[in-house]
Amino acid sequence: MKSTHIRRTMVKASSLTIKLRHRLALTPSVATPDLLTWFEVIGYTVLSEPEMISGRHRTERSNYTEVVLLDRLRSALQQINPTIPSEAIYSAIYQITSIESPNLLEKNRRFHQLLIEGVDVEYLFNDKTVRDKVWLIDPSHCLNNDWLAIHPFTVVEGSHAHCPDVVVFINGLPLTVIVSIHPSNEKTALKAAKERLEIYVQQIPRLFDYNAFLVICCGNRARVGTLTSDWREFFPWHTIDGEDFPQSGSAELEVLVQGIFDKRRFLDLVKHCIVFEETGVSMNKKFLRRPFCTIQTRPKMPFSD
Repeated sequence: MKSTHIRRTMVKASSLTIKLRHRLALTPSVATPDLLTWFEVIGYTVLSEPEMISGRHRTERSNYTEVVLLDRLRSALQQINPTIPSEAIYSAIYQITSIESPNLLEKNRRFHQLLIEGVDVEYLFNDKTVRDKVWLIDPSHCLNNDWLAIHPFTVVEGSHAHCPDVVVFINGLPLTVIVSIHPSNEKTALKAAKERLEIYVQQIPRLFDYNAFLVICCGNRARVGTLTSDWREFFPWHTIDGEDFPQSGSAELEVLVQGIFDKRRFLDLVKHCIVFEETGVSMNKKFLRRPFCTIQTRPKMPFSD
């Protein structure tokens, strides 16, 4: 695909986004300040959606149907792959954004493979065809990657429109969706957050083509799972660094954000701890649970259903 076709999608945001928000009367939930603060603490850029519409970040999206931040993706890929010509970078972007499959989980599996193994590209160099790879993340040099959390993140797909509370982007790719519920009843609220995620997956599946993790939280309680995790498979995170376990009463949300989304640890988890298992006619996406991080390995560890 010619680079001009990709460039046409990288246009400035217009008043269409504002008009669409008014027409749909979208009322997103408000992410807890603590949640956003912890992302700032570990070095992420945190943006609100209004900033993306009217501020200096207004070119990030041209409309609410886009779920990949193409300018950030292009810039990151050029940073990570400095010897790859622009045409090959655009070819890689096209492959990432054009995965075809009627099944969401299969599209997610194919994207995960590209994320881990790189995107195969070809280009001419000195009149010779060069076969190479474009890498989507740089696990060795964290600063080469772009780390961003947006709250909320409105997505329109077909006749449905939703505002996930927080979406975490790595290099412009939406790798995590977070739903935060008001803590009127913590146990009920966590289940309500899981149910809301299920609605999002059903009604705006495009956002989840690129998903690595799903997070639900309520006040200071938080759990993590994947696209195929049922309620019992959403687990709290018990340690930030794998060695020191917080005392009873410590905020699960803080531990989860700093434990999973630490830049180097996040890339390590994505690369080594996500597997797709085929069981007969079905497929499950598993988050390999390291005992020190999602399973209570010491007595009196605070968490109960």
